[in-house]
Amino acid sequence: MPTVLKIYGLRVVIYPNDHRPPHVHVMGKGCEGVFNLRCPWGPPELRENFGFSDAELNRIAESLTGDLKVLCTRWREIHESN
Repeated sequence: MPTVLKIYGLRVVIYPNDHRPPHVHVMGKGCEGVFNLRCPWGPPELRENFGFSDAELNRIAESLTGDLKVLCTRWREIHESN
């Protein structure tokens, strides 16, 4: 599972054999959130949350929005190579 980005001490992961739509798993502090990227224009949308507070989720979503182009490119690269 490639870590494609680190934000606020959290790992942003794209699983190579994962399903569409393009999405990332954000993991750390014993929590996990899954965000649909909504490529190419976004904004990322929370799909699942396991333990993050609303404030943390908002902060994560803002960061993912800022890196959306990179994340969409990485999703495509990872899934086209498999």
